[in-house]
Amino acid sequence: MSVETMDDPMTGETESTVIHSTPHSTMRSLTAMMIWLGAIHLNIALFVVVLLFCRSTSVLFLILGFLVLLSVIPVDDKSRFGQALASYVGKYAPGYFPITVHIEDVKALDPSKSYVLAAEPHSIFPIGCLSLMSITGLLPLSKTKALASSAVFYTPILRQTGTWLGLTVATKENFINNLKAGYSCVVIPGGVREIFYMNHDSEVAFLKKRCGFVRVAIQTGSPIVPVFCFGQRDVYKWWKPKGKLYLWLARAIRFAPLVFWGAFGSPIPYRKPMHVVVGKPICVNENPNPSDEEVVELHTQYVSALEKLFLKYRKVVKLHAQYVSALEKLFLKYRKRRNSP
Repeated sequence: MSVETMDDPMTGETESTVIHSTPHSTMRSLTAMMIWLGAIHLNIALFVVVLLFCRSTSVLFLILGFLVLLSVIPVDDKSRFGQALASYVGKYAPGYFPITVHIEDVKALDPSKSYVLAAEPHSIFPIGCLSLMSITGLLPLSKTKALASSAVFYTPILRQTGTWLGLTVATKENFINNLKAGYSCVVIPGGVREIFYMNHDSEVAFLKKRCGFVRVAIQTGSPIVPVFCFGQRDVYKWWKPKGKLYLWLARAIRFAPLVFWGAFGSPIPYRKPMHVVVGKPICVNENPNPSDEEVVELHTQYVSALEKLFLKYRKVVKLHAQYVSALEKLFLKYRKRRNSP
């Protein structure tokens, strides 16, 4: 991990702190990515193999029963094995893309406080949010949890790895309890609905009617930190159905089913740089029973701050992408010349 500061050329004042994730060996990065993102594909592959090649009914039911057991038995989020696994993913996964974190005001983030890290957009997976978790050490916060759909915790293997990495069920009770316990909570306000509106040309933030996280922030007195993740839409290719039936299904199962794939058709995402921009905390006055007017006012502040964050850093990210592309072309061009007779 390397840290640098960016200054405003007009005023000379420090604009933001930039934290670069450390690149590691391809093998370690791939292993970390498989642990983190491979559970869904592993379940599907295992199910297909069992149905196609398992000739014994008793063995078939034994394997399926084992998967059902994995989806219901309690998971110890403090287990040594789980903590070791989470540390491995936190250390080696961010450098795979790589992920770069831009913090508007690093001094405003107090490690002893709990924050509502309201990140957008969801994309296929909110992969950039890994950088907000304490297991990576990229953000100066010592305790974090990420709110995730309940569907994650009904999926064998995924629920184990997710729990160890710091995910928790996205309920209001969990949200409040974790904030009060001193954890900063990563939440994607747009949630599953954003996947429904997602397209290949732009990111979508579905925020107009998403005020629940704001109400919880006021009830607990937790500052809201706007976060925008650039580059998430580029790490997977995907296809999804359209229409009202698809939206109804996504709402019913709290998960938007779609077909997605990464490098060579695998669950491993493409290596595309991601930039996670962390804005300045929005101060919140604690009120156990906030009025609708208070909630709307703070929600408006959050949306405005997120828009400004997006507009400010969009040019930076675009220039970085152009630079990387030019550098790759230059490398390929001169490699061919060097190898030619």
